[in-house]
Amino acid sequence: MKKAVILLSGGLDSITALAIAQEQGFDCYTLSLDYGQRHAAELQAARNLAATTGVSGHKVIPLALDAIGGSALTDTRIDVPDTPGEGIPVTYVPARNTVFLALALGWAEVLGARDIFIGVNAVDYSGYPDCRPAFIEAFTQLANVATKAGVEGGQFSIHAPLIKMSKADIIREGVRLGVDYAGTVSCYAADDEGRACGRCDACRLRAAGFRDAGVEDPTRYAR
Repeated sequence: MKKAVILLSGGLDSITALAIAQEQGFDCYTLSLDYGQRHAAELQAARNLAATTGVSGHKVIPLALDAIGGSALTDTRIDVPDTPGEGIPVTYVPARNTVFLALALGWAEVLGARDIFIGVNAVDYSGYPDCRPAFIEAFTQLANVATKAGVEGGQFSIHAPLIKMSKADIIREGVRLGVDYAGTVSCYAADDEGRACGRCDACRLRAAGFRDAGVEDPTRYAR
């Protein structure tokens, strides 16, 4: 079996990307980043998901992006907005997916894996620049010129299987693959028990996705 590293945040999209990788026959290793986000609930969700999905390995790497700040997800002085604003929202974390993929690339090289999966989406998303096809294409090129494995002929592939899917389509695909979304955490402002606020952009997109997919929403809300 070919090995693959899957970025697993504990949310709806990343667990679906993992299920797709497993269906494709990859031997999966999941990677989560403790990057100074507002809550640890998504990290615990990722650990639980890794334990119940039969992955071959799971790592949580500490990464202090809160030392940089600049995002409502890493700087408690910036409020998570309840309503959508203009342009790229304050929940964008500067260079997050670039850093995440770089770490996934490093682990993949150590494992002898040449495939990396990330659950980014460019349809029902918040407008983040590092969720677009152009970003994935550019990082794939980088991976193959910036690594020992790449320059010695081992071609890396960055898989973004959800990138052109709506949130409803992602949920339908996950249901087909047997994903249990009850244990996922998507909320930007979840409490310590992983209960969602029901107001942030992530909550709105998630709720609309379940509604449009015609699937019962298993999300636990704080109120």
